[in-house]
Amino acid sequence: MNAIFPAQYSTLSSAALNSYLIEAYELDNATTCRLLIRNVSDTYLLENQQERYIFKIYRDSHRKHAEIEAEVELLNILRQKGNSVAYPLKDKHGQQIQHFNAIEGIRNGVLFSYAIGNVVHDLTEEHLISLGNDMAKLHETTANLKLHYQREKFNFESTLAVPLKTLKVHFKEMPEEFTYLEQLSAKVIQKFEGFDTNQFAYGYCHYDFFPKNFHFDENGKITFFDFDFAGEGYLINDLMTFLNHFFFHQLNNRMSKDQADTDFNIFLNAYQKIRKLTPDEVAAIPYLGITFHIFFLKFFYDNYDDWSNTFLTPRYVKHRVELIRKWEELYCNF
Repeated sequence: MNAIFPAQYSTLSSAALNSYLIEAYELDNATTCRLLIRNVSDTYLLENQQERYIFKIYRDSHRKHAEIEAEVELLNILRQKGNSVAYPLKDKHGQQIQHFNAIEGIRNGVLFSYAIGNVVHDLTEEHLISLGNDMAKLHETTANLKLHYQREKFNFESTLAVPLKTLKVHFKEMPEEFTYLEQLSAKVIQKFEGFDTNQFAYGYCHYDFFPKNFHFDENGKITFFDFDFAGEGYLINDLMTFLNHFFFHQLNNRMSKDQADTDFNIFLNAYQKIRKLTPDEVAAIPYLGITFHIFFLKFFYDNYDDWSNTFLTPRYVKHRVELIRKWEELYCNF
């Protein structure tokens, strides 16, 4: 028998990481390290009197080494092109990815610059205009870009067909809900047949543009971070994920539908001052919301063993389906 019994998801010691990263990146010896989040990946905050950093450890079952290489490559390009992003730092040997022989096998990690500022959930008109401008500038870099390493492709196969095939066995006790998802998916695909998708801008999208993933500093400058879900697809996917921010604000009674529509249009108009969208791209944004929610329902099931089991009670799954019904009611016209 092995001296150490195998595990599938360990948590690396903050103290051990602190010592390792101080040496590898030649950080101030007074630097401290603490675990912030144990979730999709593990996130640690390193700080001293002069600097802050974020160190992220990926789970191999979620992100293979080549996918991390692609994320690092994308962020390097975005930074080189003048976009304000939290970027991967190089260690004393010029490497941007660290490797750790954990109990479950090799885990990879990246040290990122810290995104100065704070999350703002209740966005003012000024915030929305800045965000629209900066997202459009980011898309000017990612449009038609092709990285050396493969990332997820967001299309109807990966966001509808494969998730439904995966989820079917989990909905045995909820046949009505599964039938609804199947029928709704077919409606989305049919709806897109009426759009001129040949004119849709395509490239790398962040696919998680919620306020939790960008900071505003005291001067209003935005820094984008957490490109963990970045992949290839229609760039309007990013506008769709941001529309979800207003969707959840409505569900939580933090704003009215009229105010949500007004605020999203301020953002949309600011975006189009930099990058013009076709009328079909604008019209298609809400329907991609269906694909987003079904994609992430599959993601919860895929990661059930590691961290998402608390999300997947029958009550929760039914709640997610009702959430999709609400999205359809608010935003879709089939």
